Amino acid sequence: MSNVDALSKRYMSHNEIFADAFNFLIYGGEQVIKPEQLSPLDTTEIEIPYGSDGSGQTVQRFRDVIKSVTAMTDDRAAYLVLGIEAQTDIHYAMPVRNMLYDALEYSRQVKELAAKHRREGNRGTQAEFLSGIHRDDRLIPVVTLVVYFGSDQWDGPRSLIDMTEIPDERLGKFVEDYRLHLIVPAELSEEDFEKLKSELSEVMKYIQYSTSKDKISALIENDESFTHISRDAAVLLNECTKSDLVIDESKEVIDMCQAIKDMRKESMEEGEAKGRAEGRAEGRAEGEAKGRAEGLFTAIKAMMENFHATAEQAMDALRIPENERASYLQRLQA
Repeated sequence: MSNVDALSKRYMSHNEIFADAFNFLIYGGEQVIKPEQLSPLDTTEIEIPYGSDGSGQTVQRFRDVIKSVTAMTDDRAAYLVLGIEAQTDIHYAMPVRNMLYDALEYSRQVKELAAKHRREGNRGTQAEFLSGIHRDDRLIPVVTLVVYFGSDQWDGPRSLIDMTEIPDERLGKFVEDYRLHLIVPAELSEEDFEKLKSELSEVMKYIQYSTSKDKISALIENDESFTHISRDAAVLLNECTKSDLVIDESKEVIDMCQAIKDMRKESMEEGEAKGRAEGRAEGRAEGEAKGRAEGLFTAIKAMMENFHATAEQAMDALRIPENERASYLQRLQA
């Protein structure tokens, strides 16, 4: 797992951020799911699909973040299982991947219900006994959300149908679909940013604007919310946008405007140091070239005086390149 993958998963595991993402997706920004209502679940999804011979092969998948929630809607308790997949790169098989995650979660619920009936000695009817669950049993809904941390558009499939080739439109209505639920920074409007109530709004906005240095600078300078971003958010943004910001990781709250100023100052200091080093190197090279030219000029004059050679003969003997000879001839004639 790359560093940015680990950072994005850790960030989305915070209850406040997790709840905000699903309130945005499901309830249009209404604060229905409260952070304190969330409980973490095991991110490992395991299933053993058995064949007719009774043998099976374990299917194991690891979700990024998954939590259970009991939210109140219209004075009724809504039980949900919510999962988030934090993507720093586009995954072109994401609909199939998420469909498998959700299927494994539903299978886990079926097994738990069947185990509960066995413990209680509640066999039910013959059909219920064979099924493992009873006719009036109900599963808890599972919703999986993909949060993309790239600045570009999501050009991957958004549903299972997008990944399939259906040769006959009559067949199409019998092929079940599975849709992706996505949050993509590049697709969010100002109205969408306002529906996000946590700093996830600033994180998504920063990623969207990160493609332009002028836009990101103007955003941070004019939006006071960027003066108090959590360290986890700042470090994540630094990694996923490759901003090279100077972040004091000993602080819990980061001023992004100051981080950019520090980054610019550091870059200027590095540039000045590089310039000085290059200047010294150029000076040495220039001195060496000048010394070589003086040595060759002295040698030409000596050959002309001691061996009565012409300037051309002396330069031929010294193997002076044609493109350098004019300067020596000019000095000899001076």
